[in-house]
Amino acid sequence: MSTDAEGRVRSWTLEPSIPRFRPPPGAVDAHCHVFGPADRFPFSLKAKYHPHDAGPDALFALRDHLGLSRNVIVQASCHGTDNAATLNAIAASGGLARGVAVVDPAISDEDLQALHDGGIRGVRFNFLKRLVDDAPKDRFLEVAGRLPAGWHVVVYFEADILQELRPFLDALPVPVVIDHMGRPDVTQGPDGPDMCAFRALLDSRPDIHFKATCPDRLSEAPPWDDFARAVRPLVETYTDRCLWGTDWPHPNMESRIPDDGALVDMIPRIAQTPELQRKLLIDNPMRLYWSEECP
Repeated sequence: MSTDAEGRVRSWTLEPSIPRFRPPPGAVDAHCHVFGPADRFPFSLKAKYHPHDAGPDALFALRDHLGLSRNVIVQASCHGTDNAATLNAIAASGGLARGVAVVDPAISDEDLQALHDGGIRGVRFNFLKRLVDDAPKDRFLEVAGRLPAGWHVVVYFEADILQELRPFLDALPVPVVIDHMGRPDVTQGPDGPDMCAFRALLDSRPDIHFKATCPDRLSEAPPWDDFARAVRPLVETYTDRCLWGTDWPHPNMESRIPDDGALVDMIPRIAQTPELQRKLLIDNPMRLYWSEECP
């Protein structure tokens, strides 16, 4: 773990391996973040963690190192509802990044449109109590009903509150993307109670997508075999609704920093055919984030 004099931490490796798997041209890292630079984009006063700077230059260098083509930058909770750092990274991408914002539910329609013009295509609702102090479902539903055309909602929660969240998820009036599959216990296997509950959610409406991401968070240690066993059947069943991403720079993972090359090498273990890999890495994220380029 690397901590500086100000108590800021680094949660990513400085020397990621080169993956053995070569992603197909056009592959999208559909879940990543930027931190700062803090001298330009200060952290929220409510931030629960204070990371080292991890700006767009580092993100795009990693993208190229891993053989990926595009990024979907998800607003990091340390920046609260000020999306300036995310918008800055999108603007620096030359059209190769889009984003997901975190907003105050009282945001105006004009400010939502400004986010759209800046490359945002969704909003994230976070229900992890260790990261956010307040998650008002009624206000989230209100803003979800005012999103620009073509946007979706990203929801982050842990498996133990899925049933509690079902009425809220059922009521969302736009497509939904679930971060990290709602953090199931993958040691239970593909037919364990957490994965069965998640499949029931996916079966409840056809516009719920999921990110087959974060073996480093959900499995104890590389090579993350239990993650591969539990998640591969999900990708094979819901082929048009799965996404993948690195989660770089891995917020709050400073004590278990993953190798980003190894994360890429998980892809062929959960999507075993070129057709599935194309859906996971290109077709599905392009439809959500670059719909104007899709036929």
